[in-house]
Amino acid sequence: MSQLLHTMLRVSNLDASIHFYTQVMGMKLLRQSENEQYRYTLAFVGFSEESTGSSVIELTHNWDTDSYDLGDAFGHLAIGEEDIYARCKAIELAGGKVIRAPGPVAGGSTEIAFVEDPDGYKIELIQMSSATQGLG
Repeated sequence: MSQLLHTMLRVSNLDASIHFYTQVMGMKLLRQSENEQYRYTLAFVGFSEESTGSSVIELTHNWDTDSYDLGDAFGHLAIGEEDIYARCKAIELAGGKVIRAPGPVAGGSTEIAFVEDPDGYKIELIQMSSATQGLG
């Protein structure tokens, strides 16, 4: 059986990214390691460990790089939420940036919202009733 383990994002400020994903998005810092020889730090965040079947995010901070060109190939991460309206309010109160208010997707009934992390990566929040139906 195959399992999606994680998605890696390169981040320019590891502390700001860890704060965003843990304090704003409600994930846990699962583990962190440094590689002094190759000058990078890895931090894994998620709602639970990969061993539970959950996918996590690997935040990679290259010590000698302070910004990245995000390009136009990567779209977004998606997270299913019980209540995207309440979640967006909580994200804003925690200092997060909601870039698309909660509501139905254009031309459909799936309810979504978008938030942005400190590096500009987009995260789609999908109302769980929609996400579980595969409509997001």
